[in-house]
Amino acid sequence: MGPLKTFFAVSTSLMMISPVLAEPMKPDVHQLITPSIIEEMRSWIETDIVRISIEAQNARLQKLPQDQIDALDKQWVAERESDDKPLIAATLSNPLSVYLTRLQGKSLGLYAEIFVMDQNGLNVGQSSITSDFWQGDEAKFQKTYDVSGEALFIDEPEWDDDFKIWRGQVSFTVTDEATSIGAVTMEVNLTELQRRVAAGA
Repeated sequence: MGPLKTFFAVSTSLMMISPVLAEPMKPDVHQLITPSIIEEMRSWIETDIVRISIEAQNARLQKLPQDQIDALDKQWVAERESDDKPLIAATLSNPLSVYLTRLQGKSLGLYAEIFVMDQNGLNVGQSSITSDFWQGDEAKFQKTYDVSGEALFIDEPEWDDDFKIWRGQVSFTVTDEATSIGAVTMEVNLTELQRRVAAGA
């Protein structure tokens, strides 16, 4: 085979392979996240361990001024790169984080991350280390806790190029006797959810 024919043969092969390597079509998150899935999420979160943990942190920190919130957030980000992690260690080892980690594990890959926030938008417990400690400046908190006790926010899917999956965050307000006390974000592996739906699971 001559050089020109070899070039066209390789080019054709790459064109045939490229769709396999391409990012798959964005899933319809609002179709995938059904009312029954949301009801199941709420049943896991609307528990005593979640409410008691949030209320304990709300009582301990009260309504913090922004400069103190920023200081905690900066400490968290700095600890991610440090060998000494007092704030991260204390958060990840508390009973709520243990509970959320077990929930994530029991989902067998359906949930990529779960974290609960207090009235300040600060993490109370989480299933893995988040990039920051304060979520109060993000839609997951502003469109839930800041809105109402019934608020639900389903964010747009994001493609995770490292794991080759679509991720989508579902957030809602956490209440105690109709009083808003915090919020939760449950990040769904939408690629796995699509697989389960297709398999009739």
